[in-house]
Amino acid sequence: MATAGTGAEVLVAITGAGAVTPIGIGVDGFLRGWRAGALGITEAPWAVHAPLPLLTARVPDGFDPVPALGERVVAATDRCAQYALVAADEALEQAGLHEPGALDPMRTAVIDGTAAGGLHSIMLGQHRFDAGGVDAIPPKTMLAGQANMAAAQIAIRHHLHGPLRTVTTACASGLDAVGAAVDLLALGRADVVVCGGSDSAAVSDVDGFVPVFSIAGRVFGMETPELDPARAVLPFDVARRGIVFGEGAAWFVLETAEHAAARGVEPLGWVLGAGSCADGFHPSSPEPTGRWQAHAMELALADAGLEAAQVDVVMAHATGTPKGDLAEARALERVFSGHPSAPPVTALKGHTGHTGGSSGAMSMLAALDVLRTGRVEPVRGTTDLDPEVLIDVVIGRSRLLDARVAMVNAFGFGGQNSCVVIGP
Repeated sequence: MATAGTGAEVLVAITGAGAVTPIGIGVDGFLRGWRAGALGITEAPWAVHAPLPLLTARVPDGFDPVPALGERVVAATDRCAQYALVAADEALEQAGLHEPGALDPMRTAVIDGTAAGGLHSIMLGQHRFDAGGVDAIPPKTMLAGQANMAAAQIAIRHHLHGPLRTVTTACASGLDAVGAAVDLLALGRADVVVCGGSDSAAVSDVDGFVPVFSIAGRVFGMETPELDPARAVLPFDVARRGIVFGEGAAWFVLETAEHAAARGVEPLGWVLGAGSCADGFHPSSPEPTGRWQAHAMELALADAGLEAAQVDVVMAHATGTPKGDLAEARALERVFSGHPSAPPVTALKGHTGHTGGSSGAMSMLAALDVLRTGRVEPVRGTTDLDPEVLIDVVIGRSRLLDARVAMVNAFGFGGQNSCVVIGP
């Protein structure tokens, strides 16, 4: 429960959600894919031109932004921004705020969380320049490459003049955007915040273009060398070997409880608390004991006014990397030690790959569904838990429980630790 500068507590309602993901378009499509155990990881479309075999987790080929956004906007934006625009539109429609005049332009904020922004437009522009000279560069490359353009395009689309921000905290960006939105609402600087995470890690095969980041991840050692998509990402498994880059967006409409009540809207859920902190340890490796990841969780619980024992389920970051998963498992042990029953833990990345700045926001969507249905889906692909992972990971089959509080984690390069606690 956020606290404003006056000390007053502010209840933050989640009134809309939208999604574009590798396992389904729209929130319903995403949830159907998650419940069905869908696999969004495939061979990368540029693998035929690459020096190494590569996997990726792409938004399905059926996604076409033109009918929703128009050709002019699509020509001027990276896929990252297109995913954000479509997901934000869905969230606003569900919230009942999509019609002209429904939003107060001065009291509505937009906050995007992205790890890479329009990086793929920049890489593609460089490729086309190298291959064909100045005349081959797409005219809107400079605009499409700007990291703030997803949020900016949403504000332009809906004629908004409130706070406009872009959070770039690596793979914690989407959850940090939610936390920043809560702060704006608590401080009384907005009544409604449209917020979420978006990233694009895959583009179609264009003239032999191979995005350098798809190779750089393998060179750096973070990307799995496994070529079987079903075994590529194995969170918490003893055989885990690394990540697969994914893409997509997950967005929300957050508003104060008073604002939602005045509109007669039934919230999808509530943001009870948010916490973030820095590892201050290493550019790419988490602090191995997990102490600072645990601190972010403890900050979120304190913000919510809750004890660890009140958490019913955890959506873990769980990238499928040897160091990352073990640090998070140790952090969860630290937070829930001393409690007679620790909450079950699940994660998305075996389905979706690592969707960058949108990953935490996608996990929040899944957590909302667990609170609504009481059904926790298993971690896809994981069959043999690392013996050092001493937490209750849901594997093999779904689990039913009476869930009232969910914890969602997202961690990123640079030691970015973010946690959000939500309730139904």
